[in-house]
Amino acid sequence: MFIFREVLVALFYDTHAHLDYPEFSLEVAAILDRARSAGIAKVVCIGTDFESSRRGIALAEAFPEVYAAVGWHPSEALGAPDDIRETLRELAQHPKVVALGETGLDYYRLPSGQRGGTAEDDARYKQKQASLFRQHLEIAADLGLSCVIHQRSSFNDTVAQLAPFAQQVSGVFHCFAGTLDDLRQVLDLGSIVSFTGILTFKNGDNIRQALAATPMNKFMLETDSPYLAPVPYRGKRCEPAYVKEISECAAGIKGCSLEELSTATCGTAKRFFKKL
Repeated sequence: MFIFREVLVALFYDTHAHLDYPEFSLEVAAILDRARSAGIAKVVCIGTDFESSRRGIALAEAFPEVYAAVGWHPSEALGAPDDIRETLRELAQHPKVVALGETGLDYYRLPSGQRGGTAEDDARYKQKQASLFRQHLEIAADLGLSCVIHQRSSFNDTVAQLAPFAQQVSGVFHCFAGTLDDLRQVLDLGSIVSFTGILTFKNGDNIRQALAATPMNKFMLETDSPYLAPVPYRGKRCEPAYVKEISECAAGIKGCSLEELSTATCGTAKRFFKKL
């Protein structure tokens, strides 16, 4: 808890935002001011390739409440070098880089679903994603960092690839939208989950059920800005200040106060992002 502008506000973090995206380029300072006014004290800017990661680091250097995760998104795998480890290691050693990612596997839009795409193209695409994911995990293990994990239509393969590293690397399955069995598998690996504005959607019953089943010390809150703005902003550009609405919904689901939710989720974030 802290006093901000003479109003008592529960403190929260946005553990996954893409502040480096073009949608925000001319107004990051104003966005962060709105976040502070809403009680959002820290924001983790998530990289999607090396240039994105470098922009995130630059924002972290410019704004004290911003931290960075560096990595290469699986959906951008075909544009990545075959070996990203040297650059990834270099970027990850910056003092405000708190995790590797966004990394993982995404089979939602495979080449075979596009004109001229083949099953062989799918296999190459999946193989490249898997190689990049493994490299993130290797560097995370070496540096003692956690991984921000993206998975879409690929849960079993993602878990299988993370499992050999589970004793060395903790992952957060961001924007969690899986089943209760998926949740159990994530937690059994020693990893955690995070929840977005989908919690507030009318059709988000499965997400609310997953949060209800998640122990208080095993989840974080995020916006995934500029995506997935919560009600009442659904359909508009999302931004870190909207963790406020997500937290209010989450507290209702967990049957706890905002202060209790703040203590739990911020504590989990500090354990997960060791340099936060």
